[in-house]
Amino acid sequence: MKIINIHKTITAEALQKLLDEKANPLFHQQRQSDINFLIEIKDGAIEIWYPELYEGFLFRIEIEGTKLHITRSEHYVDDVNSLTLESILSTLFAGLAGEKGITFVLEG
Repeated sequence: MKIINIHKTITAEALQKLLDEKANPLFHQQRQSDINFLIEIKDGAIEIWYPELYEGFLFRIEIEGTKLHITRSEHYVDDVNSLTLESILSTLFAGLAGEKGITFVLEG
């Protein structure tokens, strides 16, 4: 799990909307692929998955104040699609953090 501080609060709905608008287009641009990840709120957390290729979620993001708890599926850590998506998420989270930038609270 990785915990990052984006130094502002955001709701699960607002984060889901941002990811819906930006994650798949950026993925298509970087990977030249037609994969469209599903981005849904489940039990208050955001899950990103693609059932045609992966069993379960690739990423689960729980929001706690200004911190995002990001769980990456241990089954796909070396998968190129997962790595590309992780890079895109990092870029989007950095954009949310703005000038303050992201602070890593926990990485591992």
